[in-house]
Amino acid sequence: MSRGDPTDFIRDKLGHDPKDLSLFEVALTHKSMGSGDDYERLEFLGDRVLGMVIAKALYDRYPSEPEGFLSRRYNVLVARETCAENGREIGIPALVRLGKQARTDGASQSENVVGDVVEALIGALLIDGGVEAAERFILQLWEPDLASQRRAPQHPKSALQEFAAAKECKPPVYEVVGRTGAHHHPKFTVRVSVPGLGEATAEGTSKQDAETDAAAALLKQLQ
Repeated sequence: MSRGDPTDFIRDKLGHDPKDLSLFEVALTHKSMGSGDDYERLEFLGDRVLGMVIAKALYDRYPSEPEGFLSRRYNVLVARETCAENGREIGIPALVRLGKQARTDGASQSENVVGDVVEALIGALLIDGGVEAAERFILQLWEPDLASQRRAPQHPKSALQEFAAAKECKPPVYEVVGRTGAHHHPKFTVRVSVPGLGEATAEGTSKQDAETDAAAALLKQLQ
C-alpha cells in the first residue's frame, strides 16, 4: 500500500473496488501540494453524507429518544475529533499527500486534515459507488462509536451553562486569547470564565474545540 497507489487501501479499508481511482487520489490530496486538485470539494460533499447516514442510524437505533438527546449523540459522532480518530484507525495519515512544508509541520497527524480526508473519501465513495457504498463504509467504521453511546452525551459547553444557571451565576464567557501554527494546522487558546465561579484555559485545533475543552476543564474544577 503506497502513497502513490491507494488501490489496496480503498479495497481493504473502504470496502470498495474503485472505478475512477483519480477521485480517491484527489480525496487524499491536501491543497499544500499546489496541484489545483485537492480534497476540499469532496470533503464538502462527504460531510453532508456522513451527517445524513449518522442521523438515520441514530433515528433507527434510538426510536424513543427525543430530538435533543439524538442531537447530543449526533454532535459527538460527526465531530472532527471522531472523524480523525477513525481516520487514524484505518491508516489515513500515512496516505495523505502533503506539500513538503505541511508534512514538516505535522499536518498528516492534524485532526483537521485527517478528519477532512475521511469526509473527502466518503464523498469519493458516493460519486464512485453510490449511496450504498458510502453508507456501508460509514456504518462499519462508526459502529464502535455508535455502540459505545449507552447514554446521550451532554456537551461540556451546555453542561457548564446549566451548572452556572444552577448556581445563579451569569452565563460562561469565552475568549480567544491566542492563535499559533500554520494556516492548515492552527492552534487556538481559549479562556472560559464564569463570574463568581472561576475560569479555565484550553487549546484546540479549532476555536470550537478549544471552547469545548476549556468548558470541560472548568467543569472538572468545579465539580
